[in-house]
Amino acid sequence: MRVLVIGANGQVARQTLTKLKEAGHTPVAMLRHAKQETVAKEHGAKETVVADLESNFDHAFNGIEAVIFAAGSGGHTGADKTILVDLWGAIKAIDTAERLGVKRFVMLSSMGTVDPDKSERIRHYLVAKKLADDHLKRSSLDYTIVRPGSLTNEPAKMDIKLEEEIQVRDNTITREDVAIVLAKTVDLHTSYGKTFEILNGDTPIQQALEQL
Repeated sequence: MRVLVIGANGQVARQTLTKLKEAGHTPVAMLRHAKQETVAKEHGAKETVVADLESNFDHAFNGIEAVIFAAGSGGHTGADKTILVDLWGAIKAIDTAERLGVKRFVMLSSMGTVDPDKSERIRHYLVAKKLADDHLKRSSLDYTIVRPGSLTNEPAKMDIKLEEEIQVRDNTITREDVAIVLAKTVDLHTSYGKTFEILNGDTPIQQALEQL
């Protein structure tokens, strides 16, 4: 599949490019600046496209079969940038996919979006993520929403905990494990219409996804 990775310069997204390539897909990296193209290709992007979520990016969807939305302003940015990228950018990407006939859409979201009021420090970020997720759920797209917990830079552990809502959040998850989940999910039909949280745990990734 030709998979457009939006926000491809991010840490999780770069690793997702690698995992998609290893799985036999054609990763297309959507980047904000041309100077980011070299790094994206080093991580496995077969193609790159320069486009900005804050303007028109229809051209990035040419020939695309699936989208992974991995863009994010981060939990420490101001509310203005969060609204433009995590909320409005995501909504525009969903609407563009729907309008241009790209049916498969995987959203990299965040644990904590079920009830943003529980996290005062990054509440604006979680509210934006929740509203974007809800917009995707109302769309006609074949969606999957992946909500990881706190991220680390350790090598992949290959074992996760996967639940619709994890009640005991006593762990973190590596960025590489998240990337593996995203790459495996993109063409996993049993994940269509599903929203789930992930942390590192005791279940092999493939087994956890097969139980969806």
